[in-house]
Formats: sequence, structure tokens, C-alpha cells
Amino acid sequence: MAMSGGKDDGSPMMDMNTTPLIDVMLVLLIMLIITIPVATHSVDIDLPQPSQNPDTPDVDPIQNKIVLTPNGEILWNGDAISEGELVGNLQRSMAMAVEPELQFEPEAQASYDLSAKVLNIIKGSGVSKFGFVGNEKYRQFGG
Repeated sequence: MAMSGGKDDGSPMMDMNTTPLIDVMLVLLIMLIITIPVATHSVDIDLPQPSQNPDTPDVDPIQNKIVLTPNGEILWNGDAISEGELVGNLQRSMAMAVEPELQFEPEAQASYDLSAKVLNIIKGSGVSKFGFVGNEKYRQFGG
């Protein structure tokens, strides 16, 4: 890296030397990168094991609907199931050639805790065709 000390005629250099400024900025950038904490926060989820119950409701190859009731029930296409049966149904739907659409509709007074658990189970299953339905009935003024 060549540096000039002025012109050939002996006049002083009028330009600012920015090399030390750039060096200081690079050192500060490296210090900032080193001191930033690594994002290692994780949320551990204990998912229920799939149930091998032969009486579980069938998985529709086109569309399935999960409804959460105020009294803590999980309904799969209208039939009450447990969390383990939900995991089994989701695994069966993911094993199909074309993944069926999964609709999620918690009722107005359904437990937030149950909703969070069911959503974590759905997320853990890897379902990609997922949607919330039924929100339009809670609109006050129909706008």
C-alpha cells in the first residue's frame, strides 16, 4: 500500500488521511460482532405420543378440521380425540400422497393453554397446509 507525503513541488498535503479512521472502525466492528450474544434460546416441548387406538376418527384426504371447545375437548372432524390421537391423525395425514388441508377453529371460550398445546403439536408435525377458520363470526359490525 503506497502512501504519498505531498506533491513533488514540496507543498504540504491538504487531503485527510482516512486510513487510521477505517482501521478504528474495523476494530470497533469486530468488537461489536464478538460481544453480541448468540441466540441460543429454545423452547422445549413435550409432545404426546401417537395413540394406536383403532377407534380414532378417519383422516379425510382433502380437508380436516380441528375444533377446540370451551370444556377442553379437541374435535377432529366433529369427533372428540385426545392429544395422542391428534398426533396419530396428523402423522397419517402427512403420510398421504397429497397432504390434506388442516383447518383450526378454537371456539370463543376455548382455553388458551389448550390452543397453544394443539398449535405446538401441529407445528411439530410439519403440516404445511394449515389455516385458521371461523374468525368471521366474531366480527361485531360485519365490516
